[in-house]
Amino acid sequence: QVQLAESGGGLVQPGGSLRLSCVASGSISDIYAMNWYRQAPGKQREWVAVIPIDSEVNYADSVKGRFTISRDAAKNTLYLQMNSLQPEDTAIYYCNFALRGSNLWGQGIQVTVSL
Repeated sequence: QVQLAESGGGLVQPGGSLRLSCVASGSISDIYAMNWYRQAPGKQREWVAVIPIDSEVNYADSVKGRFTISRDAAKNTLYLQMNSLQPEDTAIYYCNFALRGSNLWGQGIQVTVSL
């Protein structure tokens, strides 16, 4: 069974940057979109960004202009470049591959923005 694994999280000061990666353990077919979500302590999981296979990327208003989603199809890898990070960006970040009929989720990775 294909699994997703995130990496690149950690502790960063406000104004700093991190790049998250999400690698699929095998080949996947029928992907129609790749997403990043996040869940802050005490809050529900929220959508962050999407890169559809055949459409334009889109972002939540809270990260627009600061985060960039991208993918390397050859490497089955999804990225999230996060710049100008703020304490409110602190959360567990999850990657998601939306397939036709199912979803794949990563295990999540912690991002903490603090002095």
